[in-house]
Amino acid sequence: MDHAAEGGFGRVSLFFQQVLNGLTLGSVYSLVALGLTLVYGILHIPNFSHGALFMAGAYAAFFASTALGANYWVALVFAAVVTAGIAVLSERLVFSRLRDKPPLHDMIAAIGLLLLIEAIAQAIWGADFHRLREPYPGIWQWLRINAGLVMPIQRGIIIAGAVVLMIALHLFLTRTTTGATIIAMAQNREGASLVGIDLTRVSMITFAISGALAAVAAVLFVPISLIFPAMGNLVILKAFVIIILGGMGSVPGAILGGMVIGLVESFGAFYVSTDMKDVIAFAALVLILSLRPEGLFPGYAR
Repeated sequence: MDHAAEGGFGRVSLFFQQVLNGLTLGSVYSLVALGLTLVYGILHIPNFSHGALFMAGAYAAFFASTALGANYWVALVFAAVVTAGIAVLSERLVFSRLRDKPPLHDMIAAIGLLLLIEAIAQAIWGADFHRLREPYPGIWQWLRINAGLVMPIQRGIIIAGAVVLMIALHLFLTRTTTGATIIAMAQNREGASLVGIDLTRVSMITFAISGALAAVAAVLFVPISLIFPAMGNLVILKAFVIIILGGMGSVPGAILGGMVIGLVESFGAFYVSTDMKDVIAFAALVLILSLRPEGLFPGYAR
């Protein structure tokens, strides 16, 4: 193979490498945004404490792995259950009591929860960075030339895991009675109550799902990232970007918006600057909303 052909394959493989990196980030963002979207359908307010659930899931898995000696998959399930419980407690102890209050009260309470959970994590584990060991540290490789396309197995697990969870959530919302009640409650809380839907039960289930999604996203991601008390802050800001981009309350919009932001960040970091990737992501939001203010999927699944 001549040098020109090798150079061409190299450029193609670098391009697809950024696609894979973008899909990895997008998968994590989409899972976090899905939970945030479901809660928004119930509360109709932005739940700023959702980023703390992402962080809590990471620490729960770290605790299960280090203190309990659990393997990666057991730690993931443990984190999902613990974080779902934290989310349900926040709904029962805080948000349910503010149901008839002005939305500003919910927002302030959510910020308070975010700071409280972060403070608890820092008090227990300190401000140092921690890492969850990769369960499968190898790589997959295609195009076995000098500039071959490679993917760490953990990134493949992230993408595959996100796809499975998205499909499972879609089937749950569209094929089960409980999923139908969640959609009905998101569309019209008063109407759902009038036809006999248990609002308390649906709220608890929705918060549990949102917490579990945030935890799974975190546990999938932290083997290639770091665990620290404020790790959820930037993620939740991007999740808000995603649900605004996708259309508030839109499940497919949260998925597509997450993938768009992930790809924009990946290509921006590679072709422009790593330091500018977050700026590029927020600039993309401004550009897209200036062209389509209602988002990509306005009103879907509200």
